[in-house]
Amino acid sequence: MGLHRIKLLLLFTFTGVCTAQNDITLSVFTVTSKSMTVQWSGHSGASSYKITATPKNSPEQPVFAQFSGNTVMGSVNSLSPNTVYTMQLEAMDNALNVLSSAETVETTAPDVPSIDQAYSKTSDSITVEFARVSGASSYILRAESKTGDFFLETAVTDSPGTVVGLQPYTDYILSVMSVNSGGRSQPSYPIEARTVVIAPKLNTSSASNDSILVTWPPVEHAILYKLIMIREGSSTRLVLNTTDTTVKFDNLEMGTSYCIKGMAWDAEGRSGDDLTVCQITRPQTPDVTHVQVTQGRSLGIAVYWVMVQGATSYMGLTSNGQNCSTKDSYCYILPQECGQNHSVYVIAYNEAGPSSPSQPAAYITYPCPTENIWVEEPTAGNCSVVWENVPLVDYYVAFIKRDDGTEKSCNTTKTTCQFFCVCGYTYLTSVFPYNQAGTSLFAHVLNYTTIPCCPQDVTVKLVSTETLEVMWSPVKGAELYETTAAHTNNVLHCNDTSPVCALSDLSCNTPYSVTVTPCSELRGCNNTCTPHKHETAPCAPEILDMTQTTNSTYRVLITTPNSPSTNYTITATGRYDKYLCQSINNSCELTQLPCGSIYEVIAVATTAVGKSLPGYSKTLETGPCCPSTVNVTQVTQAMTNVTWSPGTGARSYIATLMSPHGEAKCHTLDSHCLMGCITCGTNYSVYMDAISSTGHKSLCQYQGFSTSACCPTGVKLYRRTNNSLRVYWRSSNPQAYNHTVELYGTGANYTCFAAAGSMYCDIQEGTCGDVYRVVVAPVEKYGVKVTFCLPRMYSVPCPGSNAGMVISRRRRSVK
Repeated sequence: MGLHRIKLLLLFTFTGVCTAQNDITLSVFTVTSKSMTVQWSGHSGASSYKITATPKNSPEQPVFAQFSGNTVMGSVNSLSPNTVYTMQLEAMDNALNVLSSAETVETTAPDVPSIDQAYSKTSDSITVEFARVSGASSYILRAESKTGDFFLETAVTDSPGTVVGLQPYTDYILSVMSVNSGGRSQPSYPIEARTVVIAPKLNTSSASNDSILVTWPPVEHAILYKLIMIREGSSTRLVLNTTDTTVKFDNLEMGTSYCIKGMAWDAEGRSGDDLTVCQITRPQTPDVTHVQVTQGRSLGIAVYWVMVQGATSYMGLTSNGQNCSTKDSYCYILPQECGQNHSVYVIAYNEAGPSSPSQPAAYITYPCPTENIWVEEPTAGNCSVVWENVPLVDYYVAFIKRDDGTEKSCNTTKTTCQFFCVCGYTYLTSVFPYNQAGTSLFAHVLNYTTIPCCPQDVTVKLVSTETLEVMWSPVKGAELYETTAAHTNNVLHCNDTSPVCALSDLSCNTPYSVTVTPCSELRGCNNTCTPHKHETAPCAPEILDMTQTTNSTYRVLITTPNSPSTNYTITATGRYDKYLCQSINNSCELTQLPCGSIYEVIAVATTAVGKSLPGYSKTLETGPCCPSTVNVTQVTQAMTNVTWSPGTGARSYIATLMSPHGEAKCHTLDSHCLMGCITCGTNYSVYMDAISSTGHKSLCQYQGFSTSACCPTGVKLYRRTNNSLRVYWRSSNPQAYNHTVELYGTGANYTCFAAAGSMYCDIQEGTCGDVYRVVVAPVEKYGVKVTFCLPRMYSVPCPGSNAGMVISRRRRSVK
């Protein structure tokens, strides 16, 4: 009962919802054709609810149902099937006053149909016939297993309806429900039915061309099997009932299709599913009518036969294992071996398998070509073409053709044929064997050349330093030319088919004996030809050393690997210029080479035969050029700035200022240098080292340089009693220079000049109480004043102050 209740709830169909103005929601579910279930939302203050079902377009009376205020779901019964009702809900208080209402329009389900009968035609379906119900738009068939583990509903539009997807030979409980827009009715009174058994799975084969074997696995619950066989194109039926699972049909037509329908019967005498399979019998044995040896690029046979009924293809097979397949009445078997005696038979095929083989038909192929052919020449001019014996041959035809077009042939049953051969000619010989099938498709051609003669117009010339080119006119019968270049025990060979040869990799400065020998493969070489003399080019000299003898002259030392009469040329090639020298010994001088240049130096030997290859080159780098100008400018008392013009070939420079007191240096890539540690009042010598990128140096010397006079030291400022100011200083060489004194104050500026030998200077002050900046500097030749002497700052008080001496406020100034 619990299972049926669950299924009943599944039949509830939601059909409508209505909401009144005071928000009462009314939901109606159609349950049966004579009742409706109503659900609503509660209303505050309602003590009872009233439901009225009024039929539309029907004279029937309304149906009422009343529920307590705590109820939100109820049913209205005693309705008419397939009828449209207006469902009204009223919420009332204790005085039966209507507090709120809601209504909707719904239709009851149609009446419950009844089943007339149920039966199974196939193993997976049951057909149900039932009485139609007024107002039903469709029907639902329900199938349940007796054990309750299977449930299936199928929608149909009319009776009869079929439920599919069932298991074979299984009991089912079936019912039907009518359906309209309002929902479905209650299920009809159930009826029980069983599906039929499945059809036997027939397996067919044709073991011979007049029989068919049918087998199948046993069918569960089957007690009898029925087979119906019909020949293709015939209406005659052969019916067979059996309890076995194997049946053989004999005495059938060959190559003919038969269709066999099989079905099983259960214990109730019901036939189950049926299954039809078609099987063709094997074809009749064909007859071979003709076998023909075919011509073409390869040897083959064409086999012809009479086509038989029911055959879809044919296969021809030879006694040596070859075959061909086709759907026609002939086929080609390729390739065939020559000189063979075989037979061929044909088998017909269809879906059932092969027929019996036909009677074999014998055939013979063309003879094989002669494999080994050779020419014998026991004496000059007396030649014979000879070959080995070939099986299945009646006679031979030999052809001898000379390369000038002369041709000869001979027919013979032997394996030799004589002919006259001329020295220096090539002969083409071939032999064709014949039998009753014809001749071989091809014959091997033998080239035979008599011993060739020596070439008479041999020319030898030197094409490179160590290569001799030998040329001559072709001679008859020569297949290969062997050219040799002999010198003492060394022999070089050159084998070629062309009348030209390059003898390379010879030794330089060497005389060779060159011989051209024509050869043929069968007769060998003619070794009586006259040799020709020729010498190779001189050997390449090598540079041993390069030494600079003067600023622009370099001596080059080389090897002398050739004869004493060899001339040697040394060439120095630069980017824009070239220099050379010649000698017959192992040294040579290159002159007037400019500074700051790089040259590639090579040596070449020359004789009457020609020039040698250039020897390995070496790089010659001349020293870099000295800068043309050097300027030295003093920046401070102890620092100078040296500048110079670039020197060709120089990458870096070392500038040196040298004096008895010491020297100053700087190494730079630039063309200027700031140099410190300079002594004032000193004469310096100026040197420059120009250095190339490879380390070559050139020492350069320039005009000397003198530093300026030294600035005085111990500068002091005193106020004298006559209101004058005295500036005093100390000098390392007071007799050498005049001095100038400059005072710069806020009120006035003063200048004083002291002659050589004096170390003070007096200045008449115009104002007192000022601060002065004092500069004392020596005056050099031509009145040039030294400009880098440092100033001193002094404060000068007025007379009557407590200070009796001027005190320096700041001894040094950076200004």
